Amino acid sequence: MREADLYPPIKTYLEGQGYEVKAEIGACDVMARRGNEPPLVVELKTTFSLALIFQGIERQTHSDLVYLAVPVSSERGWKLRYKDIARLCRRLGLGLLAVDVNRAKVEAHLDPGDHTPRKNRKAATRLLREFERRVGDPNVAGTTRTKRMTAYRQDALRCAAYLGANGAAKPATLARATGVTRAATLMRADHYGWFDHPERGLYALSPKGQAALVEHAAELAVIAAATPPETP
Repeated sequence: MREADLYPPIKTYLEGQGYEVKAEIGACDVMARRGNEPPLVVELKTTFSLALIFQGIERQTHSDLVYLAVPVSSERGWKLRYKDIARLCRRLGLGLLAVDVNRAKVEAHLDPGDHTPRKNRKAATRLLREFERRVGDPNVAGTTRTKRMTAYRQDALRCAAYLGANGAAKPATLARATGVTRAATLMRADHYGWFDHPERGLYALSPKGQAALVEHAAELAVIAAATPPETP
């Protein structure tokens, strides 16, 4: 497919809305006008790409109404990232058109316009809480397929280390000694399989928990330095 294949459906689509449409006006792939309204610009590409985004941003210096037009995507194309693409275009104030060349149809997925993203205050609060609770900087940015050391996992390690050193204990005792206020809930959930529950009101370290103490020995040293002393 060529970019030129997208033009006939685009031209028909815009003319159907009362626009006069012309191709290759200066650096613009397509320009359209309807009466005395501001000009509308469409940039064509055979696939959604960063180059297309750059072109769209550049065309915004000529018009507030800039659309990016790409062919209708297959399941393996940009359709897989549709939500991200639409969010990016909306954030940049760019419109998005999907062109079905075989059927000579155009679908407007997004119109251009100013956009101020709404803040997700709950998510922001969770991030700040995680930042404040996490001890040190145990992860490496950009890595994949590795276990993340979260504040929750660090709390679980605190509990495991105490049980490893002191044997079975009540959650309240463990919470005072380690500063992990959510110790009871954490050990009850036992997401990592580190804890056993030998009898009512007591928790102990499981074999998997023993192995975790060895695996995370270096991290435990950092955590131990930040663990508050036991309160009477």
